[in-house]
Amino acid sequence: MTKWAILSGIEGNLAAYEAVMADVKRLRDVEALYILGDLVGPNQDSEKLVARVRNPKRGELEPLVCKGWWEEQCFILHGVAGTGEPTELMAKYGGDTVKLLWDSVSRPTVQWLRNLDFGFFELDCLLIHGSTVAIDETLTPETPPIQMLDRLGRMQANNLFCGRSGLAFRYQLEAGSITTGVTTLDSSPTPETVEISPRQVIGVGNVGRNPGEAIYTVYDPETNFVEFKTVRYGVGKGFQVSTKVISAG
Repeated sequence: MTKWAILSGIEGNLAAYEAVMADVKRLRDVEALYILGDLVGPNQDSEKLVARVRNPKRGELEPLVCKGWWEEQCFILHGVAGTGEPTELMAKYGGDTVKLLWDSVSRPTVQWLRNLDFGFFELDCLLIHGSTVAIDETLTPETPPIQMLDRLGRMQANNLFCGRSGLAFRYQLEAGSITTGVTTLDSSPTPETVEISPRQVIGVGNVGRNPGEAIYTVYDPETNFVEFKTVRYGVGKGFQVSTKVISAG
C-alpha cells in the first residue's frame, strides 16, 4: 500500500513544517509529498522554509510544490504578475502585513516561486491550491454540488485535493445523472442526459496558520483511503499526533 502526504498553507511556519515532516517520516509507504500552495507567507521564517523545502534531509522525499494565494501576492508586490497593485491583500490584512510579506520573501525566492506549477494531475487525482477556475477560489463543505461537479469536470478528475479553505473535509458526490437542454426562440429544448460517476473533493487542512497545531492529509490512491492528521507541537505541548480516518466510500 503506497500513500501520499498532502500539505497546504505552511505560510512560512518552519516549526510546523518540521513537526509534520517528523510525523511523515514515521509513516510507512509514503511515496509522494505534495505542498498545495501557500508555502510562504508574512512570516520571517519564509526564506528558511523555502531553503528547507528545496534541500530535503537525507531519507526525505522531495516535495512537489504548486502555487498558492500567498505566492500570488508576492508576484503582485514584486511586479511580476498581471495585477499591478496588492488591493486584495491590503483590503484583507492591511498595510503592516503587506510590508511584512515584502520583508519576508526576497526577490530571488519570488523568481523561484514563479516557476512552480499551477497544480498536479496524478492518476485520476487533481491536486491544486484553489480550484480549476482560480487559485483564490475557496471550496468548502458548503459549496453547492453543481459547482463542485463543474470544478472536477473541467479536468476530468475523480478526486480533487485543495487547500485554499484551510479546512480538512471530504465532500462526496454520488453517482447519478444530469439532464440539460437549450431553448431558443425558434426551437424547443433538446434534452441531453449526462451520467455522473462517484467523485469527491478533499480539503487537505492547513499546516502553518494555527500556532501549535498542523493539519495535513494522507491518501492511498489504490484504496481511496483518506486520513486527516493533526500534529501538535511547540513548548509546553510536547509532540502529539491525532488522526481522523475516513475510509473509502
